[in-house]
Amino acid sequence: MTDILTSPTVGPVTQERRIVTAIPGPRSIALQARRAAAVPTGVSSALPIFVERAHGAIVVDVDGNQFIDLGSGIGVMTIGHTNPAVVAAATAQLGAFTHAMVTITPYENYIRVAELLAEHTPGDHAKKTMLINSGAEAVENAVKIARNHTGRTGVAVLDHAYHGRTNLTMAMTFKAMPYKLGFGPFASDIHHAPNSYPFHDGLNGADAAARTISYLEKKVGATDLACLVVEPIQGEGGFVVPAEGYLPALQTWCNAHGIVFIADEIQSGMARTGAWFASEHFGIVPDMVLSAKGIAGGLPLAGVTGRAEIMDSPHAGGLGGTFGGNPVAAAAAVAVFDEISTRGLLAEGPRIEGVLKTGLHELQSRYDVIGDVRGIGAMLAIGLVVPGTHDPNAAAVSSVAAYAAQHGVILLTAGTYGNVLRFLPSLAISDELLVEALGVLDDAFAAL
Repeated sequence: MTDILTSPTVGPVTQERRIVTAIPGPRSIALQARRAAAVPTGVSSALPIFVERAHGAIVVDVDGNQFIDLGSGIGVMTIGHTNPAVVAAATAQLGAFTHAMVTITPYENYIRVAELLAEHTPGDHAKKTMLINSGAEAVENAVKIARNHTGRTGVAVLDHAYHGRTNLTMAMTFKAMPYKLGFGPFASDIHHAPNSYPFHDGLNGADAAARTISYLEKKVGATDLACLVVEPIQGEGGFVVPAEGYLPALQTWCNAHGIVFIADEIQSGMARTGAWFASEHFGIVPDMVLSAKGIAGGLPLAGVTGRAEIMDSPHAGGLGGTFGGNPVAAAAAVAVFDEISTRGLLAEGPRIEGVLKTGLHELQSRYDVIGDVRGIGAMLAIGLVVPGTHDPNAAAVSSVAAYAAQHGVILLTAGTYGNVLRFLPSLAISDELLVEALGVLDDAFAAL
């Protein structure tokens, strides 16, 4: 293979699938025993393998098995594992300084990431950004800022949404198991409204938006809402793409009532869908955009980017955190933005969609367990159903994902009902690896 990462510490990683032991192999089995003794049961894992190294679209486990990675660490490794430019930027920053709390002694890379987010998020209005550690922190801070700006307390979210695992974001997340069951009581004044889910509700965008708005006006009252938080494409909820016109109608309603319209782009942003942010596909310009996951090439970083007048509402010292905008993560993020821009990586999402979605539709034509194929760019999913119905088929999802793992393909599951297989390959994946992974999927469905 031509794409090889050579390191004196981890060795080469060829871009090919290769299974050399049973899955899991002996070293993974030994590590699993140590894990069981040292790590809480609640920190579970979907696959029985332990990673040793990775590059591009390939993950290598401790037993030398090589997997085609269609999960990318749940969308984090958007531009590929161990991207050389990201590794170089982080390494250089490690040699300079690793921490300087920005609220004490600021540094340039923090500013540069904020400038890049202002440049690439939708809209040409004046914007400002705060950096934090994770997606859940981004959601927490966005709500805090929106409440401060509006003087209101109500927070609206959509059915099937996922926004995090902190106390506030658990309350905003729709699905109880495994994210919130037994962890209450939760933060108050959170309101879940019906979303647009074309496969199940059959509504056009205008009718779905009218349903959402009617619910919020009757159940909450627009004047009590500080913000509406939406995922342009829902992530954990099953990569639900709303009907055309749905999101613009919600934004228009929010604007008319002084409600801050927040786009949670933690999973859908940073070039994954063929645009910098998925909001662009729907013609919306959010008041605030939340980014994380793919922004820093695997290092922990997240951002809240919003209209300058909203972001400037909190008093000095009201925003921040010890590690938010860590200089090493910020340096990596600058490299990620540069890689996407200079290498034209926005074109890779449509390329991947062309290969993967075509293959998934072909599988759908032969296996009636596949109810629908949906998504945009390198953010695709299939919903598995009881044949002849729209009823969710979680058992089939579990079987297909397990078969794929045994044969060298990492798949992620999703969906409120556990019946969705989602595909989040890195933009570095080749057409050949996509076709090979589709072949494994074909075998997995044949084996059901």
